[in-house]
Amino acid sequence: MYTDDFGKIWTKLTKELRMQMETGLAPTLTEGQLHVLELLIAGERMKPSDLIEFLTTTPAAITTLLDRMEKNELIARERDEKDRRVVWVNVTNKGKAECKRGMDIRDKLLNAYLSRVSAHNQKLLIYLLGKVAN
Repeated sequence: MYTDDFGKIWTKLTKELRMQMETGLAPTLTEGQLHVLELLIAGERMKPSDLIEFLTTTPAAITTLLDRMEKNELIARERDEKDRRVVWVNVTNKGKAECKRGMDIRDKLLNAYLSRVSAHNQKLLIYLLGKVAN
């Protein structure tokens, strides 16, 4: 019934947001890298394999992503002192600063979209999206 309209609006909105995020984050960060930085900062140390459950990608793609992030000095990998087979991923100071910058960019974008409707309708939208997501 409304699925066609919802699908069109959702596709348009997510495409616009993705493009605006990527433009705002460039050239030092991608949206995927921001997501990884947020995960790493929210948790303590993580192993690359710990990221699999949060990212919709393959272990090989995570390795490539982490390689790029390490090259750009956003993260550092360290071998575990007790078990050298274990590698821990840590956020660098540059990574923390870039994460903050990325979150600020996202907040500004989302606020710009949400400001198009009243505070009451913002609450309603969040409530309804929560219902759809669950």
